Amino acid sequence: MDAIELLKRDHAAVKKLLGTLEDTTERAVKTRQELYAKLRSEMEVHETIEEEIFYPALKRHAETTDITLEGYEEHHVVDLVMAELGDVPVDDETWIAKFTVMKENIEHHIEEEEEEMFPSARDVIGDELDDLGAQMEARRSELLEASSAS
Repeated sequence: MDAIELLKRDHAAVKKLLGTLEDTTERAVKTRQELYAKLRSEMEVHETIEEEIFYPALKRHAETTDITLEGYEEHHVVDLVMAELGDVPVDDETWIAKFTVMKENIEHHIEEEEEEMFPSARDVIGDELDDLGAQMEARRSELLEASSAS
């Protein structure tokens, strides 16, 4: 699978999780906790493979440097909100408000990647996408194996 298809698959899974989490209520404490833990895990793996493999390949090209740097910054902002959200009890009335802000940031990031970054990536690194996808799959396996061992 090429790198872009792999990332789009991740995006679809994250959007589904976000929608499911959004539909929970304050009474669904255990469900919220489990879904939020799964979302955090998925986001950590996704961001890692993007930042270690995909983004550096894009950053080597002048045409995609700015959008790549923006991608790193968007990850940083989501990580900050996600960390704060992790410190708020899921049944607290502010949890859903903070979750909504995080969700909107993630959805904006996904939209920018899919509508701007990915088409540009096909133009500048199209011949590398299969190799990058294989590297990203291998790194994902390493990360998942390490998280299940801990």
